[in-house]
Amino acid sequence: MQIKILIFFVIMSSLFGYLEWGGGNASFLYESEKMVLVKLFSDPLSVAHPFILLPILGQVILLITFFQKNPSGRLIVVGTSLIGVLLGFMFVIGLLSFHLKILISTIPFLVFSVWLVRLRPKNKSSM
Repeated sequence: MQIKILIFFVIMSSLFGYLEWGGGNASFLYESEKMVLVKLFSDPLSVAHPFILLPILGQVILLITFFQKNPSGRLIVVGTSLIGVLLGFMFVIGLLSFHLKILISTIPFLVFSVWLVRLRPKNKSSM
């Protein structure tokens, strides 16, 4: 049960990453994802970028593991890593630019992700 709660918190914390870019534009990731999902069906080429598609795919993978009876440790690592591509990059940007809003918005995801990956079910392999 603790794994499922952590999966939920990883997904939710990934939605509250904060972005800012030129011209006074800013948004949280959940706002940006809403626009991306709308454009994905109307103009798919406009959203065909790894920093856009990989985190969304990671969220879908984690959502699948959330509904599994016994969540797969490998899927947890893959899903968390795919989301971590964007949020880790945002964390570095926040550090390098001393932008506290961006930096602080990524910390919950990083904390929950590390916690989740450390507690994930270990897949038993026979040698």
